[in-house]
Amino acid sequence: MRARNKPWADDYLKEHDEVVVQAPFDNKNKWQDFFGNDQPIHVEIGTGKGQFIVGMAEQFPEVNFIGIEVAKSIIVSAVQKSLDSGQKNIRLINVNAEDLRDLFGENEIDKIYLNFSDPWPKSRHEKRRLTYHTFLEQYQHVLKHDGEIVFKTDNRGLFEYSLVSFSKFGMELDEVLLDLHAYEDPKNVMTEYEEKFSAKGQSIHRCRAHFPHRN
Repeated sequence: MRARNKPWADDYLKEHDEVVVQAPFDNKNKWQDFFGNDQPIHVEIGTGKGQFIVGMAEQFPEVNFIGIEVAKSIIVSAVQKSLDSGQKNIRLINVNAEDLRDLFGENEIDKIYLNFSDPWPKSRHEKRRLTYHTFLEQYQHVLKHDGEIVFKTDNRGLFEYSLVSFSKFGMELDEVLLDLHAYEDPKNVMTEYEEKFSAKGQSIHRCRAHFPHRN
């Protein structure tokens, strides 16, 4: 369901520059300087209302978290959650990041989270899936050599497609869970969608993968 338009969202995002990065493309290759520390940087693509990234920031204060969300009417909820948490290791970006290489430099990011991405089930929309090989090329460029992608979804078709896509690209699979909640990972932070789907009895799938070392 599409979020209701919030005409005040633009002003709200500008008012909270302590959380919302106002000129994110200017920080390429300088994100650790932006945070003012040398902590690792984790990026969530499609932050939504922010439950995951705020929960992760609270659990891992030694990590800097950047959330990317294109919808203003949705990211305002993430901003509010971040402000309420008081965490200083969260920054949010309201852009359509068609190419992560415009935002981040080579080897600048330590981990990427893809949570409940749009499955784009029709074959003609394959190129829009965030695990399509053109996106994997972007992730490989911005991730450090030991960087990792963590992918969660309730959509079995997208999960199977992504495993094949990762493998075809030469990635190494570190974890494949068809029922994450049966595994009972104590460090798992649920997204809003994850809570909703799991409450209905749907299995949540998770994969962790990394790129082989480049010469």
